[in-house]
Amino acid sequence: MEETLFIIIIEVIGTIAFAISGIRLAAAKSFDWFGAYVVGLVTAIGGGTVRDILLGIPVFWMQSWMYLAVTFLSLVTVIIFRKALIRGMRTLFLFDAIGLALFVVVGIEKSFAAGFPVWVAITMGIITGSFGGVTRDILINEEPLFFRKDIYATACLAGGIIYWLVALVGFSPLAAQICCGVTVISLRIAAVHYHWSLPILHVDPKDLPED
Repeated sequence: MEETLFIIIIEVIGTIAFAISGIRLAAAKSFDWFGAYVVGLVTAIGGGTVRDILLGIPVFWMQSWMYLAVTFLSLVTVIIFRKALIRGMRTLFLFDAIGLALFVVVGIEKSFAAGFPVWVAITMGIITGSFGGVTRDILINEEPLFFRKDIYATACLAGGIIYWLVALVGFSPLAAQICCGVTVISLRIAAVHYHWSLPILHVDPKDLPED
């Protein structure tokens, strides 16, 4: 019961973080309040929705109105503090990194609870953390961060592997969750600070066949 409550708490915190990041981007694109709410909601629940459908379990936000309400409160927060949030790219990045880390943990835990093996859990962690952001970027007409050279999905993968290794050596689930979240956030911050990126798959246009 306590473990379930803990997962719900971090899921709510992750929802707030991702909703604010989505609403903030929508505000920068001059969306109206309803449009910004939709973008924030999709950012917050998109990855978890795909995860639950793939795992064959009830979709989390359809079990409680809380997630819709939390997204609305996130919208109110952005409206009240819009100047600080809209102007601050660091603020957006922070919320996005926190939401990413928390949702990776939630995805892994829910997969284990549903009886799936570790490789599925890590994959679901990546999906939970990333797919809401992919949908958000599509809705606001931006190239999805997931498909760029940034260390994004890779950070989710690394967090999942760290979770597995920490659990493998016998530490508690809480320790594994903390190590996973810290890994994701640290990699995202380090990647931006040191300009880390994955190699680009580049094809010389001259090598393409002519029509």
